[in-house]
Amino acid sequence: MTTSAPTLAIPGQLLGHASKYQPGPGTHIHESNLYASLLGTIHVTQPAKAPGPVKRLTKITPAPAPAELPTISVTVPTRSAGAEHQQKKREVLPEVGNVVLCRVIRITPRQAVVAILVCGDTVLDAEWQGLIRVQDVRATEKDRVKIYESFRPGDIVRAEVISLGDQANYYLSTARNELGVILATSEAGNAMHPVNWKEYRDPETGLLELRKVAKPY
Repeated sequence: MTTSAPTLAIPGQLLGHASKYQPGPGTHIHESNLYASLLGTIHVTQPAKAPGPVKRLTKITPAPAPAELPTISVTVPTRSAGAEHQQKKREVLPEVGNVVLCRVIRITPRQAVVAILVCGDTVLDAEWQGLIRVQDVRATEKDRVKIYESFRPGDIVRAEVISLGDQANYYLSTARNELGVILATSEAGNAMHPVNWKEYRDPETGLLELRKVAKPY
């Protein structure tokens, strides 16, 4: 039996300990924890219930070995042609106040250019471009903020839409504690773990890299 929680997973999101689940498609194990490898919906598949012992005349057949652990997986949702038609009618557009997930495309001294991937709990069909300006990175010491110390291309960022901006870009902010980088890859190509509000650590090399780190929920 497969159960699906109304939870959207992002790459690098912790799903649970390996003692509770078996890894399924779209997941991977790191240090005995299961993490999402894809952007999609979390599914938990329960193992088949083991039958009890079967009595046969004078002989009792023992039950099989204990049931396996549930399998957790992450899948990209698919839609039928009719659903796609309905989706086009009600296409989700980011609005002021929405919390979005985005990927950093490039950085300049004054701003980070991002592609908006998720709005709320909805994976967007089209990637909308956004800007995180240097003055919108954090709420304090704005004059000391440096974009290259806050974001790097490829980072996944949780941000809030603060303005519809111009015709080409939404303006985003990471000024709140829970906003900022939620998934980062080191210069060596390894997935990193947050250490504090401004640093990520590469578990393979032990090196620290600066980021504007989002506080976990």
